[in-house]
Amino acid sequence: MDTSQERAAEQDLPFNVFAKACPSRGTLEHVTGRWGALTLGALHEGALRFNELRRRVDGVSEKMLSQTLHALERDGLVHREAQPTNPPRVDYELTPLGQEVATRLLGLIHFLEGRMDDVLAARERYDDTRGAR
Repeated sequence: MDTSQERAAEQDLPFNVFAKACPSRGTLEHVTGRWGALTLGALHEGALRFNELRRRVDGVSEKMLSQTLHALERDGLVHREAQPTNPPRVDYELTPLGQEVATRLLGLIHFLEGRMDDVLAARERYDDTRGAR
């Protein structure tokens, strides 16, 4: 048994994201991908309509946002509610599971935002070192 499998067995977890066939990998990809993370973070503030969400997640195309929302809804992280109005109104909001995931994800996002001076300095050192060769 490799180390990741041993850890999962020790913790008695039914899923192991380090195993190639584990279905949790897909959800991890949906949550940590650029658009998934930003969509979850934006919805953490409350329910939004599609175009409100698209404006909040600057740079996402309509197609990518739609695909992201479908994936997050399928994973049980986002709830889509279509209102029977004319024109139709569709609201997106986080499920309780989505709220928990977004809270944890926002902790990482805020940490990174707070350490960007360090990241930018590291990038500069790296680029200077590579450029000197």
